[in-house]
Parts: sequence; structure tokens; C-alpha cells
Amino acid sequence: MSPQEARERFASARVARLATADAGGVPHVVPLVFALDGDTVYSAVDAKPKRTTDLRRLRNVAANPRVALLADHYADEDWGALWWARADGTGRVLDAAPEAVALLRERYAQYRDAPPEGPVLAVDVHRWSGWHA
Repeated sequence: MSPQEARERFASARVARLATADAGGVPHVVPLVFALDGDTVYSAVDAKPKRTTDLRRLRNVAANPRVALLADHYADEDWGALWWARADGTGRVLDAAPEAVALLRERYAQYRDAPPEGPVLAVDVHRWSGWHA
């Protein structure tokens, strides 16, 4: 799969998985919703129930900004339709990012009524890769 096709497939997904690691290299993976602008992926801390807005993913990015995101398509009945696309990049935690929140609100109806008010994670992608059946 070409980098351009990986980016296009990634952009078509509704959810991705974010892989981070803390300063000691301990991995952490979480699902997230996102918006893509050029080669930057945005996600935000939203109002879904959480114990805290001081999320491990944000602490990990502050300590170790190298991250990976993975989006995929799986179909039990048709393994010929399987694919995954990965975005490797550098994460940044932003206190305020109104443009990113606007992109997220445009992409997800749930955010139109309750826009995310927490920090925004920005991932500057330096490598797109993927595979398809």
C-alpha cells in the first residue's frame, strides 16, 4: 500500500487506536476519534466519563512524543476486504486548539452539541504505511 493510500484509508476510518509509551517505554494503547488536517491528526479530551482529564496518553506524549496511530477494517465474512493503515509521528499536547475542535465538530455529530473542552492531542505524521488483502 502506498503512503497516499494508507493516508486515505486512515482518513476514512471513524476510530483509530493510539499507541504511546511513557518515559520508561511502558506501552499504552487506547481507541480515539480523530480529525485529519493535512498530515496532522487531532483528538481531544471530551466529556465522556473518565476518572480524570489528566489522561495517561497525554502524560505519555509529554514524556515521550513518539506515537503511532492505527486504523483498520475487519470483516469476518470477507477477509479479502481487510486492511490497516498506520500513522507514525510526533505528538504534542495543546491547551487550546479551536481549529482542531472545529474539525472534530464537523466530523462527529456528538461534538456539535457538546464540543470537547479538554486538551487537544496533535500528532504530526511523518510516515504513513499500511496493508490490504
